[in-house]
Amino acid sequence: MVNDSKADPVERSKILSKTETASRLNELIVTCKDGEAGYRSASEGVKSAELKQLFAECTIQRAQFVGELQSLVRSLGGNPEHTGSFIAKLHRGWIDIKAVIEGRDEAGILVECERGESIAKKAYTSVLKETLRPHVRDVVERQLASITTTHKRIRSLKASYLEKDKRHLPPPAKQTSRVGTSR
Repeated sequence: MVNDSKADPVERSKILSKTETASRLNELIVTCKDGEAGYRSASEGVKSAELKQLFAECTIQRAQFVGELQSLVRSLGGNPEHTGSFIAKLHRGWIDIKAVIEGRDEAGILVECERGESIAKKAYTSVLKETLRPHVRDVVERQLASITTTHKRIRSLKASYLEKDKRHLPPPAKQTSRVGTSR
């Protein structure tokens, strides 16, 4: 860890400026706002009480992450983001989730939630590649750990729901091959 006051001048010069740090944190705010909106939509689209509860918890978690990140941005003298991304408003980083929700396909919703978690993990990992102030790094690492835990839980639920769906589908039709047959 790099400590601002005790780091040698070379290490201090590698630490992102307050403005650069605030900018990177604002990227995470947008990611979390997108996730918050995505989980809210997902919660509205499922019948399962278990999934409704999970998605409600994830919505609250992302709102808390946003609040923490906004406080950090303010402490760095920046102006925190208050909205999600334009692209996310088009598809919320959860490609075609509305179509999936309309069909009430819970496995499909979990697939899209997993995709959203992957996007969030990539965003956080990218920020952690920077040399951050220790207090900023601590928050980002803690939030990433929570996102990783949620990602694993969603992946596990997705596998379970896909398996359940598979049991309710008719077996695939057998294809006959005409290769090597003579007339």
